[in-house]
Amino acid sequence: MNNSVMIKSEAEIELMRESGKLLAQVFAALDTFVKPGVSTMEINDFVEKYIVEELQARPASKGQYDYQYVLNSSINEVVCHGIPKTTEILKPKDIINLDITLEKSGFITDSSKMYVMPEASKKAIKLVKKTYQAMWEGIKQVKPGAKLGDVAVPFNVLQNPMATAWYASTVGMALDERCTKSRKCCTTVNQTEA
Repeated sequence: MNNSVMIKSEAEIELMRESGKLLAQVFAALDTFVKPGVSTMEINDFVEKYIVEELQARPASKGQYDYQYVLNSSINEVVCHGIPKTTEILKPKDIINLDITLEKSGFITDSSKMYVMPEASKKAIKLVKKTYQAMWEGIKQVKPGAKLGDVAVPFNVLQNPMATAWYASTVGMALDERCTKSRKCCTTVNQTEA
C-alpha cells in the first residue's frame, strides 16, 4: 500500500466536486425511475444513457476489470456488487442498492443509494435505517491513514447480522480498493438473518 500523501490543487478539488455533483444528478433521476416492475438491466441502461447523453460523462465501471455494466444492483440479501439482469424485476417488497461510478475530467466519483420499494417490510425498512446510521458512524471515524480495523460502530447502531455485513461492506469498500479490484467481496446474507 502506498502511504504517500497526495495533495490536490484547488482546480482539481473543483473538478472532483463537479464529478460528485453529476453523480448526485444520476441518483436524483433514478428517484422516479426505480420502482416495482423495472428490471435491473433497465436501470443499468437508463443510467448509462443518462451519464453519457445528459451529463456528457463516462460511466467508470463499464470496462473496468472487464466488467460490462455501468452499475451494481444488489437486491435484498445481496450485500454488494450484484450484477444487472433482464430477468431480475423489482417487486413491491424489495430493497435495492445501486452502486454507480462516474468519471468527468479525469476524476471518478463512486457512490451508492438504497431504494426501498413501497411494500417493503418493517424489518427491511429498519435494516436500511440502521445501516444508514452505521455508515455515518463509520464515516465519522475515517481519517487519513485509517484501516478497516480502525473503524468501529457502537453495537446499538447495528443490532443485526445483515446490517453488520452491509456496514462492513460499505466502509470496507471506502477503505480498501482491493475489494473492487478483485470483485471477490460480493456477499450474500441469508434473509432469515434480517
